Amino acid sequence: MDWIVSFFNDIPTEFRAGILIGGVVVFWILEGILPLFRFQYKKVRHAGLNLFFTLTTAIIGFGLAGVLLMASDFVAANKFGLLYLIDLPLWGQLVVGVLLLDLIGAYFVHWVEHKVKWMWKFHLVHHSDTTVDVTTGLRHHPGETVFRIGFTILAVMIVGAPMWLVMVYQSLSVLFAHITHANINMPRGVDRALSLLFITPLMHKVHHHYTQPLTDTNFGNIFSIWDRLFGTFAQVEDTKELVYGIDTHMKPEENDRMGNLLEIPFQPYRPPVGSKFSKEQ
Repeated sequence: MDWIVSFFNDIPTEFRAGILIGGVVVFWILEGILPLFRFQYKKVRHAGLNLFFTLTTAIIGFGLAGVLLMASDFVAANKFGLLYLIDLPLWGQLVVGVLLLDLIGAYFVHWVEHKVKWMWKFHLVHHSDTTVDVTTGLRHHPGETVFRIGFTILAVMIVGAPMWLVMVYQSLSVLFAHITHANINMPRGVDRALSLLFITPLMHKVHHHYTQPLTDTNFGNIFSIWDRLFGTFAQVEDTKELVYGIDTHMKPEENDRMGNLLEIPFQPYRPPVGSKFSKEQ
């Protein structure tokens, strides 16, 4: 297990970039072979729009990387955080640490974004995509990126996560963003079996349905246990009946134009229309 600490402490930027770019390429190909939906859209243009937000996320991430590193070094040096309440072996730190970072730094902030109006308006840019594919996982307004990183720093402080653990979690997080958003038709039985523990492609697609109550379910990032534990888990009988997007911004000029996407958080709040779409718990 020591090699994991050593590798992720000295993880090269190229490795993380490889996960990001390589994952997009691999699932882009798989989407052409095993698509869940056969979208009639300009896929390259769609990708370009979403990759712009990937660029802004990367720039902001690099800008705040020093703060994240200082927070991690502080808790490690002072043995501050939940991981230091009991003496855990290295593998225990890995498992418990990744679970807690996923709960606080991903599930919790995602749930809050859906409950706090001004935060929702930033997160809405992600939900406004009506053709969800692998690039959608990278579509986040710059403002959302800032408070997402803020919650990550908070999670690191609470958990007491050393930098190698933060790097493990962030690498897994990028990989799962690709997997869960990719437009691939995973066999239903396999998907449901894996969703007992992990967020899966069909499970996450429910979250991207355009109306409530399904929009407000399946908040998890890596592990589905948080949704099951806190009562936010949902499945539907036929995933292909889902409609992507968000009911308040279904017009192309609202969800497919860069200028409007950047302006959405500063526009008047629009309450959701909602629906009675049936779901399986």
